[in-house]
Amino acid sequence: MSEFSRGVRLGVDVGQVRVGVSICDPGGILATPLVTLARDLTSADDAVPADLAELRRLVAEHEAVGVVVGLPVNLAGKHGPAAVHAVSYANRLADVIAPVPVTLTDERMSTVVASRRLAERGVRGKRQRAVVDQAAAVEILQSWLDAQRRRT
Repeated sequence: MSEFSRGVRLGVDVGQVRVGVSICDPGGILATPLVTLARDLTSADDAVPADLAELRRLVAEHEAVGVVVGLPVNLAGKHGPAAVHAVSYANRLADVIAPVPVTLTDERMSTVVASRRLAERGVRGKRQRAVVDQAAAVEILQSWLDAQRRRT
């Protein structure tokens, strides 16, 4: 078994309002939805926001060996405002969960793919909004896991 696949990892889809979180099995084969967290935009600059504190708790609870955060690169491959925001969030998360590594990965179209898959399963409207962030986090983590397997 290759080094990348050992241990549980969390996948994170960072949004302005919510953070979708997924988890993979210890073998690094399959990503599944875990939870959607509300973004805490009200905490003081020196305080750890509630969403980051919850991610720290999830990392500890599941003994995660890494966290994969989606980087929303635009279709031209450029980093827009959403990518800058995701990098900032990933850096803050890395500080909160150190020494557990945080990896950024291209998440182009993950929310679109997740929404489409949910709609194909009959999940629409308010029900879809409630889980689309988790589904996008699954897409992010599963794509990363698949890419790691292809490299070995």
